[in-house]
Amino acid sequence: MRHMQAMWDVSALVRAIAETLGDQFGAVTVQGELGQFTRAASGHSYFTLKSSDGAASLRCAMFRRAASGLDFYPQEGQHVEIWGRVAVFEPRGELQFIVEAMRQAGAGTLMAQFEQLKARLALEGLFDAARKRAINAYPRRIGVVTSLAAAALHDVVTALQRRAPHVEVLIYPAPVQGVEAPPLLAQAIREAGRNADPDTVIDTLIVCRGGGSMEDLWAFNDERVVRAIAASPIPVVCGVGHETDITLADFAADVRAPTPTAAAEMVAVARADALAVLAALARQAQGRVQRRLERDEQRLDRLQLRLARPGDGLQRQQQRLDRLARRLVEAVRQQQTRRSARLDVLQARLAALDPAHVLARGYAWVRDGAGQPISTTAALSVGDAFSVVLSDGRIEAVVTAALPGASA
Repeated sequence: MRHMQAMWDVSALVRAIAETLGDQFGAVTVQGELGQFTRAASGHSYFTLKSSDGAASLRCAMFRRAASGLDFYPQEGQHVEIWGRVAVFEPRGELQFIVEAMRQAGAGTLMAQFEQLKARLALEGLFDAARKRAINAYPRRIGVVTSLAAAALHDVVTALQRRAPHVEVLIYPAPVQGVEAPPLLAQAIREAGRNADPDTVIDTLIVCRGGGSMEDLWAFNDERVVRAIAASPIPVVCGVGHETDITLADFAADVRAPTPTAAAEMVAVARADALAVLAALARQAQGRVQRRLERDEQRLDRLQLRLARPGDGLQRQQQRLDRLARRLVEAVRQQQTRRSARLDVLQARLAALDPAHVLARGYAWVRDGAGQPISTTAALSVGDAFSVVLSDGRIEAVVTAALPGASA
């Protein structure tokens, strides 16, 4: 006689299997090859993880919260390590893996990708030395592509304020890490290159971020970012990571800087040095004019002595002297005109370095009580005194409130 077995409802059985799997395995790490990777409009990602021998595969789901923390862009064929839990998709009774975190399987894999892409782009000529352009040593405006929250932005702005306060800085914000960083970095670089407004056009573009691991810097090895730098109509200085960090963006840029601060120091001559050069040029021009005048006076004296010699026809020598005198006067006049024009150019360049011109266009210079420049709201607290320098005077003020989000 058969023994009666318990009757299961389908939902109850599937739920019991899911609970058993959860109790049995808990949180586990699995390694495999990505396949059929898709990202839904909701931000969730779905893919399969295949075994190295291709004999088995596992359906995986990575919800938006976890996917937003990725520091690389997953692609089919990549070897990855995923961490999460085994579950059952109850509506279809299918086994699936809920992914809480994902990383590429070892730096060796990243380096292989780096070398492969580097070789391919090098064959296209993107890294050729002949493509590199010189940086304008005396820029009017500098563009900076980086994250608003990055320490690199503070380093660059501080260095430029210290060395060349007359140079304007335009920020093109973009994330510098994570799966969303490459397309937004490339977009910011292209936006800077499309700026045709003469009042905001930039002379040099800095692309930068601070140091980190190879995974942290991987956005600057992305093909989209590298191609955007290579196609930029504006000379690009790349200051990513520390001196020992190398990215493909470094190869595509016109100049590689070992750090973000070094990039700022490369793009603009210090104001004091520029003024010293202009002063030296002015002294040199004045000295040449003076020496020319002295030579011409000596020549005139010699001619007058020759005129006084006996035996020379007085009328002929007088006519010759008149002609030479007219030529001398004309030569001196032309020389003075050229020197005067040169001095006007030098004076105009010197005046362009005056921060007052920047203030006259509607900008202001904000200083704290000690006279130090202020570039962020974080430098002041409620009750702190500060001064605002405008083109026609100075305003003394006190912080009464800090507006939320003002630093952005």
